[in-house]
Amino acid sequence: MAICTVYTGRSLNPTPSISTPTKTHLGFHQKQVVFYSTCKKTARRGGGTITCSAETKTVVIGLAADSGCGKSTFMRRLTSVFGGAAEPPKGGNPDSNTLISDMTTVICLDDYHSLDRTGRKEKGVTALDPRANDFDLMYEQVKAIKDGVAVEKPIYNHVTGLLDPPELIKPPKILVIEGLHPMYDGRVRDLLDFSIYLDISNEVKFAWKIQRDMAERGHSLESIKASIEARKPDFDAYIDPQKQYADAVIEVLPTQLIPDDNEGKVLRVRLIMKEGVKFFNPVYLFDEGSTISWIPCGRKLTCSYPGIKFSYGPDAYFGHEVSVLEMDGQFDRLDELIYVESHLSNISTKFYGEVTQQMLKHGDFPGSNNGTGLFQTIVGLKIRDLFEQIVASKAAAPLEATKA
Repeated sequence: MAICTVYTGRSLNPTPSISTPTKTHLGFHQKQVVFYSTCKKTARRGGGTITCSAETKTVVIGLAADSGCGKSTFMRRLTSVFGGAAEPPKGGNPDSNTLISDMTTVICLDDYHSLDRTGRKEKGVTALDPRANDFDLMYEQVKAIKDGVAVEKPIYNHVTGLLDPPELIKPPKILVIEGLHPMYDGRVRDLLDFSIYLDISNEVKFAWKIQRDMAERGHSLESIKASIEARKPDFDAYIDPQKQYADAVIEVLPTQLIPDDNEGKVLRVRLIMKEGVKFFNPVYLFDEGSTISWIPCGRKLTCSYPGIKFSYGPDAYFGHEVSVLEMDGQFDRLDELIYVESHLSNISTKFYGEVTQQMLKHGDFPGSNNGTGLFQTIVGLKIRDLFEQIVASKAAAPLEATKA
């Protein structure tokens, strides 16, 4: 059994607790929590203090996107690649936003709202506005988790719009921070081992929101338009600029295969991959570095009107060299995806057909018949490969040090 220091969030409960935590130089509150741990124990000479440190630091992944842009679906695909279902913490707050699987912990950055729903309304700010979020606490807690220290993270209750008491988050092998601002604060951005931005075009976002809010929630077209327009200034100012920092961007656009299409049912999806990222080699089609346009053979890949088209090539994105893989159109049969998979390289699969297997496994997920599902799956496999390379490099470091 180990006694580990746990850094907690600032108290969200106005009622003083029985055990009063002390504030540390990091701005956290500190208390002693006892739990079973597999980490190393070290005792200070002349005293009984036991500290806890992880043998391998947590790998941190950041996922940024506007609300309603597919973050939850991406998370389900990603955690599936690592095995084990992602579920809320057992025995905790039923309204927790956290998801825990065998190797991953996903935390929603909405939990770092500094203002509840009423507070935002009173001050006239949206959740997208940095003033409604506590970036100091976000940075401190993400850094603590990465360093192998458990934290008590606040909970933003999406049902009530209130800030609930915090929950204990132990350092996982992989921490995913997802939400509106994972790359907004430079301190948090520097903690990320890999970052992804889901970039949904205004046309597609509008079509998706109409489909969801009109068909499922009974909202009027006018109210949907008003909601989008109200959020747009803050989105343009604070959320959208983060894509320039992302290591990979999944860009979702209207199809170019149907003239003047505005339904958003057929999509053109681009996977923009930054060159020179450590432990990440961009995926390519046929010939690395070449410019490729490919319409798959109709006898090998079933796809109804308007067909399907792939392209690949080098490009520039916010001043960075990138490789771009694009898919326009959709599949009719997921089992035939193996034909496309066989023409892709650097996809970090462990066996032939793993991309197809993952897609078939989650065939009921949104986007499984188009590039959103395909590229989310591929990025998930690339993150698994990146994690394994980071772990291997850290394991090799002590050996290299002894040789030196």
